Amino acid sequence: MNADQEMRRSVEELRLTFKTGKTRTVGWRKAQLRAILRLIHENENTLFHLLQSELGKHPVESYRDEIGVVKKSVDHALNCIDQWMSPKKGRLPLVYFPASRQVLPEPLGVVLIIASWNFPIALTLDPLIGAISAGNTVVLKPSELSPNCASFLANILPSYLDPKAVKVIEGGREVSNQLLQYKWDKIFFTGSTKVGKIVMAAAANNLTPVTLELGGKCPAIFDFLPNSDLKVAAKRVASGKWGPCAGQAGIGIDYMLVEQKFASTVIEQLKKTIKRFYGDDAKNFKNLSKIINKGHFDRLRSFLEDSAVANCIVYGGSFDDTSLIIEPTILLDPPLDAEIMNEEIFGPLLPIITMDNIEESIEFINSKPKPLAIYAFTKNENFKKRILAETSSGSVTFNDTVIQFLCDELPFGGVGQSGIGRYHGKYSFDTFSHEKAVLERSFYFELEPWHPPWNNFKLQFLRLVYNYDYVGMLLLLLGLKRPSNS
Repeated sequence: MNADQEMRRSVEELRLTFKTGKTRTVGWRKAQLRAILRLIHENENTLFHLLQSELGKHPVESYRDEIGVVKKSVDHALNCIDQWMSPKKGRLPLVYFPASRQVLPEPLGVVLIIASWNFPIALTLDPLIGAISAGNTVVLKPSELSPNCASFLANILPSYLDPKAVKVIEGGREVSNQLLQYKWDKIFFTGSTKVGKIVMAAAANNLTPVTLELGGKCPAIFDFLPNSDLKVAAKRVASGKWGPCAGQAGIGIDYMLVEQKFASTVIEQLKKTIKRFYGDDAKNFKNLSKIINKGHFDRLRSFLEDSAVANCIVYGGSFDDTSLIIEPTILLDPPLDAEIMNEEIFGPLLPIITMDNIEESIEFINSKPKPLAIYAFTKNENFKKRILAETSSGSVTFNDTVIQFLCDELPFGGVGQSGIGRYHGKYSFDTFSHEKAVLERSFYFELEPWHPPWNNFKLQFLRLVYNYDYVGMLLLLLGLKRPSNS
């Protein structure tokens, strides 16, 4: 059996499994979720090793951004799944009396999840948690750019999860393209905007709904802050820019906007924070992830090959070709038409753009595609209101960075070029569910068709029904008129 036949057979097996109805039961869903918890618990050290060797992630970073994220998501789903699955009942207009209505969540069917390489465990298993919670069967396609993690998941998942309901298919671009040719009930993709367009175009052939978790150039607005707040803000910027996979995160800070008169103060505080967090020797960083591969490493280095950009470096700029480590680097006012300011950086380079008035940042952000996130450090309440009212982004976080990703009670997703759809917590369940509208009427209280001269009476009666005017309905039925207000 060749690879294409094997892939087709796997997808067909998932479809047959879904038709049996077993994935719809709450018992099956909870059993799979608990199995994911066991997988994480029993293989934690292996995951630490894989993430360290493949991405250079320190175990603390791996737990914070990968293992802990999965555990948190599973625990939340297990605690809430009974409520999520319950039909939602509510009132109906009186015109339907006697009747009842409910909204019934049902699984979509067979779904495809294409994961990203920068968080190869969390961004593969977190959407899977939502798909399983909603009762679907799933094909997981891990990224070929993190092959060790992909092979681990392909080998280990069948030992924990129902192999007839969840399958892992490894491979590169050709495999992804082949998978996209099949008819799915949902496609969930995490990755670049460029590939997201390909996914969406393929999905359109079968009218398949998609969730696209993309990225973009996420700005951080840095308003004037007193010294004590400045130190805290600098720590949070450093954590949000260089902490998650050395800046290789769609939700990470891409560039900063600062007032000209405040820029030198901000830069000096960032320098102190970088040295404290990571040291100042690019060959001996102990807690900074490496760049995923030589291709991405060279892409980042090419940003600085423009002499006009290189001249803007105010901190860092060192590269270690052997370990694929790039030092945290700060640039002050690089040319706005440079490549670094027009492509998502996805690495540890931080341009700082200055302006006369920080409120000009709103216009600057609006001149670019809608970002996945906006981070704003300010104590100015009116400025906060303007940011919320006058900009569009997947999310806005005030006075911190990245933490919105960890909140199950908030939807995570982009808008415009930064993505389509949302997930996390209940939003993940909803993403992989269809909300079926159910209305049931009784055979009692059937009104006969009205003919002239009753049409005017019928029109008046319907107006009163739709306006819930019970007094008016009673008066109309009794042949009385409502007393005049005069």
